[in-house]
Amino acid sequence: MQADLSLLSWSDVLSGYKKSTEFKETLAFVESERCQGKQIFPQKEDVFNAFKLCTFESLKVVILGQDPYHNINQAHGLAFSVQAGVKLPPSLMNIYKELHNDLNVDIAKTGDLSAWAKQGVFLLNTVLTVEAHQAHSHANKGWEQFTDHVIRQISQYKSHVVFLLWGAPAQKKAQLIDHDKHFILRSPHPSPLSAHRGFFGSKHFSQTNNYLLAHDLLPIDWKV
Repeated sequence: MQADLSLLSWSDVLSGYKKSTEFKETLAFVESERCQGKQIFPQKEDVFNAFKLCTFESLKVVILGQDPYHNINQAHGLAFSVQAGVKLPPSLMNIYKELHNDLNVDIAKTGDLSAWAKQGVFLLNTVLTVEAHQAHSHANKGWEQFTDHVIRQISQYKSHVVFLLWGAPAQKKAQLIDHDKHFILRSPHPSPLSAHRGFFGSKHFSQTNNYLLAHDLLPIDWKV
């Protein structure tokens, strides 16, 4: 009898990979960096927050980031999100500006996107850890292979997921996604360096909700 895919959990779809040598080596690398006294973000208990706050069953939207924010008290395991009370980073401010222009949502004072995650927005970075003040310092340490696997599992076991691929690194992940089952939206990254080249005006938030509604899924309340 075929399993009911709607009842699958992250544990069901990731347990095999988490037993792999590659994954264990990635975790060992991060732990060794912490043990050497280096400041690693996010905190150990927050590294997998995206998975904790957005269950596999509830997942409807994937927003793909790069690596975590690398300044103190910013990263907490959700792509583009910062902890409550922290100054909004420029990329997140641009996300809020586009959201306001697209759906007239008020620009939030907080940068904590947990409310999105709890509605089924999976805020995944391609690399899950970083050394303080050293952008991309944990690139090519195995995280990319893990997050590739995560995206493949979502593509395989879910249907009608909206993938928001912002920036060239995120767009490279499109090849991992079944284009016939899912809705893929691409734009430049929301950073100040590139947002004016097509992120602004992309209307990804309204397009996402229109697609969800067309497939009998509840839209996302984007207000933070």
